[in-house]
This record gives sequence, C-alpha cells and structure tokens, in this order.
Amino acid sequence: MVLRARALYDFRSENPGEISLRETELLTLCSEHDIEGWLEGVNSRGERGLFPASYVEVIRAAAESPGGDGYPVVSVPSRHANVAQGGLESAAIPSSLRNSQPPESYQLPLSFPYTSAAPQQQQQQPSRLSQSFLTNQPSYQHSQGSDDDWDDEWDDASTVADEPGALSSSGGYQDYESRYRFSTRGSEASLGSRTAGPSSFSSAQAAKGSATVSRNLNRFSTFVKSGGEAFVLGEVSAGFVRDGDKLCVVRGPHGPEWQENPYPFACSIDDPTKQTKFKGMKSYISYKLVPTHTQQRVNRRYKHFDWLYARLVEKFPVISVPHIPEKQATGRFEEDFISKRRKGLVWWMNHMTSHPVLAQCDAFQHFLTCTDDKAWKQGKRKLEKDEMVGANFFLTISTPPGALDLQDVENKIDGFKTFTKRMDDSVLQLNQTASEFARKQVAGFKKEYQKVGHSFKGLSQAFELDQQPFSSGLNRAITFTAEAYDAIGELFAEQPRQDLDPVMDLLALYQGHLTNFPDIIHVQKGALTKVKESKKHVEEGKMEVQKADGIQERCNIISFATLAEIHHFHQIRVRDFRSQMQHFLQQQITFFQKVTHKLEEALHQYDTI
Repeated sequence: MVLRARALYDFRSENPGEISLRETELLTLCSEHDIEGWLEGVNSRGERGLFPASYVEVIRAAAESPGGDGYPVVSVPSRHANVAQGGLESAAIPSSLRNSQPPESYQLPLSFPYTSAAPQQQQQQPSRLSQSFLTNQPSYQHSQGSDDDWDDEWDDASTVADEPGALSSSGGYQDYESRYRFSTRGSEASLGSRTAGPSSFSSAQAAKGSATVSRNLNRFSTFVKSGGEAFVLGEVSAGFVRDGDKLCVVRGPHGPEWQENPYPFACSIDDPTKQTKFKGMKSYISYKLVPTHTQQRVNRRYKHFDWLYARLVEKFPVISVPHIPEKQATGRFEEDFISKRRKGLVWWMNHMTSHPVLAQCDAFQHFLTCTDDKAWKQGKRKLEKDEMVGANFFLTISTPPGALDLQDVENKIDGFKTFTKRMDDSVLQLNQTASEFARKQVAGFKKEYQKVGHSFKGLSQAFELDQQPFSSGLNRAITFTAEAYDAIGELFAEQPRQDLDPVMDLLALYQGHLTNFPDIIHVQKGALTKVKESKKHVEEGKMEVQKADGIQERCNIISFATLAEIHHFHQIRVRDFRSQMQHFLQQQITFFQKVTHKLEEALHQYDTI
C-alpha cells in the first residue's frame, strides 16, 4: 500500500540526505514512521531523502474513505499523538515504533548553524527553514536519571536527550499519564457522548450534540505535538494555575502584545575560560554571567545553555525561543571559535532578557541566579517535571476581555507568513553576499592592495640605483606610498571583524527565529480549522452552540498569544536592525577614514621633493 504525503510548507535542503519540498507538492513516503521528527520519502522530482515530518500532511493512496485529493487521509502512529479515546490506559503505542531507532547518520542533536558552521555541524542542524529539529519544537523527555551525572558525565558534545534516563522506558514516547495528569479528560466527556440519548428523546434531539470535531489524522503535525489540539478540543480542563505561571496578553495600540516585564534586566556574558576537572582529564569552557537585577556572578558551561534551551522549547510552543550557537565536536578550545560562540551567546542572551515571557520564566531565572550545585540539581529536577507544558501550557495564558475577529486574525497570520518567507529569502541572500564580500576583503582585497604596494616598492628600488642627491626624496616618497598600500591591505583584512561579522551574527540569530514561526503559525492555523469545523456542525444541527463556543474561546486564546508573539518579533526586529545598521555604517565610515588618512600621508611625502 503506497503511502503519500502533501507538503504544507516550502522546505529547502542544505545538508546531505535531505530533499527540498514545495508547498502542496505530493511525495511518496518510504515509511510511515518518523525518525526523530523526520520522514523519508521521494519528492515529485524523484529525489529521495529526509524532510521534516511537521512540514507534510500524510495521506495514503488506497480505497479507504478518499479525501479531497482522491487519497484517503490516514492516521499515522506518532510518539506525540494525543491520548486515544477511552482514556489514557487505552493509548497503546505500536511496538514497532517503540523499539525503532533512527539511523546513526541522521541523529540530529539540537544546534544552530551560527554563520559558517563546520561541515559536520551543518549535517547535525539544517539552517533556515530546514532546521526542523528546532522548528518541530520536539517534546523533550523528563529526566528520570540521577542529577549527579550533571557535573560528572555530561560534556559539551552531549544533548539533553543524551542525559542518562532522559528517555522513557517506552523508547522515547511521551508518558501522557504524567504529562496530562494535571487535568486531562477523555475526549468523549469533553466533546459530548457519541451514543444516543434516553429513549424519551426524539431522534433529532439525540442527534444534536452528538457530532465531534475530529482529531488531526496527521499525528506528526506540530498542532498535535504541541498540545494545541488537545487544548482546543477541550480535553484539558481548567485547573489551578499559580501566579508565577500566568502569562498575560494585553491589547496594545497595534494589537495584542505580551504584558511588559515590570522588572526588566540585562545580563552580560564575559571571560570565557578553559577549565579542567578529574585531574585534567576533562576540559570545558566556562562563561561568567552577571545579571543586572542580582549583580551576582554565576558560571555556566555550554551544556547549561543547551539544557535551558531544551526546557524552553518544550514549554513554550507559541513563543519563538532564540537558538543558541552550534555545537562543535572539534576545535572547541580554539580562540576564534570561543570568541565567535561568546558573541552568539551574547545575542541569544539579549533576546532572552528582552522577551516579556521568557525573561520571567522559572527555568531562565534558575539558570541566571542559582550558584549552589545542590540547589541547581534540585531546581533542575523540579523544572524537568513541570506539568504546565503541552496542552496544559495554554491554560496559563490570560487574555483581555472580548474575542478577536477570526477572519482578521487569519489575514494577519497569512500576511506574517508571507513576510517571514520573504525575509527568510532576503536574510539568506544578504548573509551569502556579506560572507562572500568578507572573504574577498580578507584574501582578495588584501592581496591586491599589497600587490600594488609591492610594485611601488620595486619602482623605488629601481630609482635608488640613481645616486643623484635630488632623486632621494622621490625614492623615499614612493617607498612610503608602497608601505601605505601594504597597510591598507591589512586594514581590509581586519575590517570584516568590525562591520560584516556583527551583521552576519545578527542574521544567524534571525534565521533561527524564522525557522520557529512555521510551527507557531501551524498551531494557530490548526486551532482555526477546528473552529470552522465546529461552526459547520452547528449549522448542520449536529453540535450544540455551547460546545462550539468553547472551541472558539480556546482558539481565541491561541490567537491572542500568536499575535502577541508576532508583535514582539517585529519590535525586536526593528530595534536590532536599526542598531546593527547604524553600527555597520559607522564602522564603514571609520574604515574609509583610515584609508583616506593613509593616502593623505603618502600624498604629503611629495610636497617637499
């Protein structure tokens, strides 16, 4: 039986083993089982390889209840599938999936292609929209291992999934009983009974309210994995949400926005220092962090940043968590790499402290303020058992009174989707242009200017053969000119560090944000689809208005949060690019002033001849 899928988004491959997709393109799947969030298949151009599971909708070419395209939509098993009807105990996981392991060559740890990554790093984490391991926003397992391993076993090359006990005994599948034990209800209880009513009711009365909004058959979709579907369908009942977990959306002059952090702060990252333990057998780089709201120094390794990033991605499905710089297996202690990573972490920290939600979350504050090893491990265990994740996360969002116009929301989301695609293309182009220009300055321009200087030097040496006193001044001036051109060549080689590299650092960070938004948009679009389906059931008399209103209210919460996140993205985008362009142009002016000064000095040498 042939398995097929339809691409929901464009995807551009940039690593070995991947294939590119075009939106609405039909693909043939090699297997219905995903490999750590990736599917393998053949696109319409006959290319075979991997692509993100969340970027496609799985269909099956068979004679079972055909869908709109002639192919019937089928349910595909997924570790992220929501609890089946009938309760948590009935949500069995196929044994074939439980024991499946991804091919070694395609294990993609969390990372980020920070500007020009090493080849092995690029294979680990695709850039732009192909960074699906991040854009999929996978659910990281709660660690059941001993936290004593934190300082003794986990090195910089490991990921959260490598931590002992990080995977459940079922081979990495979600423990939904613990994940949703906070407030999960059966789907029949939340959406109405499918059975006929008492015999005293008429058949019409029994039929009304019996229809339910269907679950997504594509269990790989981010809408399902994020818990958005379970929330919208009412499978998570309202429970106690502590004040520290509440996220407030307010109406601003330009639409919904996150409530501002009443206690804004910043955090510096300095003094990357190589340290050792186990009598020098193990080495790592430690960074000094000093938050302005505590003024207390904490030391963090890259693995701490990696752990924090994993927790944030798990907890906030509708927030664009900035990507951390990439891992690197070799050359981790080279000066250039350490400097580059620190700059990437500085940008990351800037975006974290600027976000009204991320800056205040418990995991980030624990990361910034905890100085005691024992307290760190206790807090780490507690945060990894956080119940306000998945579908429960949406219970923490508080919205202003009144509903949003769903058509207006859909138009804004579609407009932002178009914007991000265009920005993604332009960011990639600018990054490639800046990288090529920097390479020319470091190698080509330096070489050419020094070649000119060398030629002037040869002319001067030739003139020195003339022993006439009146020619000595000219010889000295030409020699000075040669030295000036040699110095200008050095200026060209050093300049990219001052202007182009910071621009590419910023572009790299925003490439990470742009890979996050397709899944954020997908969650909102999935919620909106459920609203439309419920309205159709109401019009057909198959669903009670109260149930449909509940679905719309929950969709309204997701829409408020999505629009608030989009607003924040635009705010920091304007701030960052304004500041960076000012810095770039100022550095360019300073550079050409230095070049001009060198040429003017050479010019004045001829005045006294």
